[in-house]
Amino acid sequence: MGSALTTIGLPVALGIIMFGLGLTLTLGDFARVGKHPKAVVIALICQLILLPALCFGLVLAFHLPPVLAVGMMLLAASPGGTTANLYSHLFRGDVALNISLTAINSVIAVVTLPIIANIAIAFFMPGDPTLGLQLSKVLEVFAIVLLPVALGMLVRWWKPGFADAMDKPVRIASVVILVVVIGGAVYSNIDILVANFASLALITVLFCLLSLTIGYWVPKLFGVRRAQAVASGFEIGIHNATLAIVIAQTVLGSVELSLPAAVYGVLMFFVAAAFGFVIRGRVGSVDSGRSAGVGAIEVAD
Repeated sequence: MGSALTTIGLPVALGIIMFGLGLTLTLGDFARVGKHPKAVVIALICQLILLPALCFGLVLAFHLPPVLAVGMMLLAASPGGTTANLYSHLFRGDVALNISLTAINSVIAVVTLPIIANIAIAFFMPGDPTLGLQLSKVLEVFAIVLLPVALGMLVRWWKPGFADAMDKPVRIASVVILVVVIGGAVYSNIDILVANFASLALITVLFCLLSLTIGYWVPKLFGVRRAQAVASGFEIGIHNATLAIVIAQTVLGSVELSLPAAVYGVLMFFVAAAFGFVIRGRVGSVDSGRSAGVGAIEVAD
């Protein structure tokens, strides 16, 4: 996928997306984590430890070819995407917590993503000199992830009114560019994508579903409020597939490495929506039960 459409278009699209994220952030979003330290710590443990371990187990269980195994681990190491904020809003999550988690995960990922990627490459593809995130490539990851976010935050600090006005146009532009670029990438590589779709569909759906479940239920088991658990679930369950694709193709120069993220990026929307309706329906049934119980007490009185 070495065309200009992907080698230039994908980084540009991701840059616009990350710039748009920066337009919504302030330093207060980083400081806000002090108000919900338990929810943040649990979410980060799930994101940085449980998910890579889960993905590693799935890769071994599915006996994926080495290059696809590394691609899955690259996806698992990617932070939550801005789409998580939308799903959290739709299903009554703590969107402010989502924004803070996205901000923190984006910073941490600059360190953890290269580490996890290099470990995966060393385990599944030992001795391959063409892969690996050396210092120069780590700096590329830093530039791809953090510089647009920092620029967006700077614009918001300098011209908050302009940042608010640009928020919607930047979102629309990022979606349009991303759809065009990914559509062109899929068209130019349709054969390799079709050949691997069947082998990746089940594992990516399962990974997404388990990520959402872990992100939602682990915080609840530790007493985190439902709205924060919903935010954690979507933040952990919805990975930034675009970032994984850009790093695979632009930084590491491999189309095959990007296939898991490409398949996941398509199927994730449906899995996340279904998961959201399930937990919303469950809450509705619980609330109905509580109301019925209160009514029975009132009648008894």
